[in-house]
Amino acid sequence: MKINDPADRFISFAEQTAASLRALYGTFGYEPYKMSKFEEYDLYARNKEFLISNSIITFTDTDGRLMALKPDVTLSIIKNADVCARRSTKLFYSENVYRVSGGSGRSDTHSGGGMFREIMQTGLECIGKIDAYCLAEVLYLAAKSLDTVSSEYVLDIGQLDLLFKAVDNVSVDPMVQAEILKCAEGKNVHEIMRIAKETGADEAAAGLLASLVELYGKPCDTLGTVRSAAEKLGMTEEYARFEKVLKALDGTGVSDNIRIDFSIVSDRNYYNGIAFKGYVNGVPERVLSGGQYDRLMDKLSKKGGAIGFAVYMDTLERLGGAGNAKAEAETVRYGADDEPGDVLAAMIKRVSEGQGSYRAEAADND
Repeated sequence: MKINDPADRFISFAEQTAASLRALYGTFGYEPYKMSKFEEYDLYARNKEFLISNSIITFTDTDGRLMALKPDVTLSIIKNADVCARRSTKLFYSENVYRVSGGSGRSDTHSGGGMFREIMQTGLECIGKIDAYCLAEVLYLAAKSLDTVSSEYVLDIGQLDLLFKAVDNVSVDPMVQAEILKCAEGKNVHEIMRIAKETGADEAAAGLLASLVELYGKPCDTLGTVRSAAEKLGMTEEYARFEKVLKALDGTGVSDNIRIDFSIVSDRNYYNGIAFKGYVNGVPERVLSGGQYDRLMDKLSKKGGAIGFAVYMDTLERLGGAGNAKAEAETVRYGADDEPGDVLAAMIKRVSEGQGSYRAEAADND
């Protein structure tokens, strides 16, 4: 006898989305990757800048080692995966990470600032040999991931090598560079020009940076400006690779939802090349982020390059509307004299034949 499981109808929107994403990644040959809930704390301590939050839950294991509930998936995958620089290793995951609520708070490593949450995170990593096709494929899957959530989405894409070179041309002072990058992230071009003027920087270089930072639009409308900036920066090869990857997305059904955005900023000690963020209508913050992190590979003594992204399932909690609400179960009453086997048989029959859900309760519970 086939019994319909009413619990299937109560899966959250985020869980349904995660299942759809896993199926999507699998069709492109990405293999599921499962990992432990914890890692040695030292992995995260040495790479704090890579983490969204500095707050980490730690404990001491039976061997006396300081361990941590994982606040990040990418670090763990790159540390533990079998990577070969001569081929691409393609993995996807759906894992829980442990972070302070809000996801962006910066507080002391062992304490601080908010309530820890267990957050579902689904994404993929392409590691090892990374060519233009791999980059285009990951961007396509990022866009399709957003489309799985909502047809009203935007994937913003930037190029960090061009951005960092433009910043370097304005100032070689690390503190000034950090300040400028902060302004770039907020698209505050007036503040960039003010900093350049006050620090005696080359105002022409600052103007070039500002022209990139304030740029936003479809590739067909913006790549001319990017090409001109790249030529002035002496980075025509980097631009050519960037354009080649974007052109590969033409005709795939996602190009109308792509925007060029040079305000996407990531830590230059870990990230390089393409960086991107994804947004959907109805959620005021990014629901997806990713990029290339060849420098993280170097830092962890791994060969080859890497690109990947994560979909932050906790940000999807406000989506899904009424579909997320549990339907009221119909109550089936039974008396003290009813045989348990008869009640169970009746419940199984109702569930198998019905369209709703049912809850058996003793009549004397009222």
